[in-house]
Amino acid sequence: MNRPVRIAALLALGAYAALASATLPPVTPEAKAKAAEAAAKAAWTDKVGAYQTCLAMDRTAEAYRRDMKAAGKDAPAPAPTPACADPGPFVYNATPITPASSKPLEASGAHSPPGQAITPPSTNVPAAETTGTKK
Repeated sequence: MNRPVRIAALLALGAYAALASATLPPVTPEAKAKAAEAAAKAAWTDKVGAYQTCLAMDRTAEAYRRDMKAAGKDAPAPAPTPACADPGPFVYNATPITPASSKPLEASGAHSPPGQAITPPSTNVPAAETTGTKK
């Protein structure tokens, strides 16, 4: 190669390196929240797919055993497998949900733990009366 071609190639390579090393603007909180929701939705979709596959395998195995019995042959006993776990409907909450077991008794005057209150308080009876101990 001659010298002008080498210089042009080096300049093009330098310009490309400068463009490749440029920084992107910071990610906004809205974009982070949207990405987290998309990840949760993708994980739920994977669980639904696994559940539907499990149901299809159960139906196929049952049809095989039924066809074997109809043909007068002994069908093998089904292998013990865990039941198919239904993932339920998709629910995305940015804030964590407080389990009912960690909720304070409202009559005790304690502050509620962080998280969404999706169930009512446990009871209005003070803890001393519930457990049978003296306060």
